[in-house]
Amino acid sequence: MKNYKNVFILDHPLIRHKLAIIRNKDTDTKKFREIIQELATLMAYESFKDVPTQEIEVETPLEKTTQTVVKENSIAIIPILRAGLGMVEGVLTLFPAAKVGHIGLYRNEETLEPHEYYCKLPANIEDKVVMVLDPMLATGGSSVAAIELLKKRGCKKIKLMSIIAAPEGVKKVAESHPDVEIYVSTLDRGLNEHGYILPGLGDAGDRIFGTK
Repeated sequence: MKNYKNVFILDHPLIRHKLAIIRNKDTDTKKFREIIQELATLMAYESFKDVPTQEIEVETPLEKTTQTVVKENSIAIIPILRAGLGMVEGVLTLFPAAKVGHIGLYRNEETLEPHEYYCKLPANIEDKVVMVLDPMLATGGSSVAAIELLKKRGCKKIKLMSIIAAPEGVKKVAESHPDVEIYVSTLDRGLNEHGYILPGLGDAGDRIFGTK
């Protein structure tokens, strides 16, 4: 696959270890959900390395000093429903004050094209760093549609975080939105005839919520 400047693969032994757990078909819903959240936390640590900051003055028991803190009201996280919900708590572990919006997209099983059915975004989202969350970057259709929707709302700094990606999805998003940083923990082989990632982990939404 072509090397894209806006694509970052967050390879780490701990991430690989947790990926092995969620790929296993015998991992139960509770464990699967917990590991998805843990992976989101690990990935957020790296993908928000350029988070907006500001200087404040604090007083230690000995003296006053200047310290760097995350700028207030600077972050929004936007899960793509419904699987993206599984990553929200993991990111909020690091950024508990982040605002949370939701974008609902469903995929036509014949055309594989996304269709919007819900959108609720935080106020002043155009002024925030926006992280789109979707565990699986498969065809890339849903992510491209979500990013386009956010840009129409005035968002200027958008990132995408997916746990597992297929080359087809990475290519589509990277070329459609070269200004958007894409963070994934692993790049799988490709898609099957139904648009599922191989080897993947199955349907992330079903495994997070225990549905079929």
